[in-house]
Amino acid sequence: MSVPATALLETAGYLVADARGRVVGRVECPMYGTLPDVPDALSVKGGFLSRQRRLVPADTIAEVDPASLVVGLRVAREAIRRFL
Repeated sequence: MSVPATALLETAGYLVADARGRVVGRVECPMYGTLPDVPDALSVKGGFLSRQRRLVPADTIAEVDPASLVVGLRVAREAIRRFL
């Protein structure tokens, strides 16, 4: 992972954009799995009234920009799995 895990802790509300610059959605919260204090992924909710969420693995994140509140991905949004 090129982005430190601590950078993912405070990303709730950030806009998520794929490698082509297209909006995927907004970060709902970090998701944990292997370690209780290190996020493995981000839960991203798409659209204004959309109920669909995407699970963005931490290793697909290229950068986190706290100045513009954007999480940039290194993959296209079609590569990100949907859940719920």
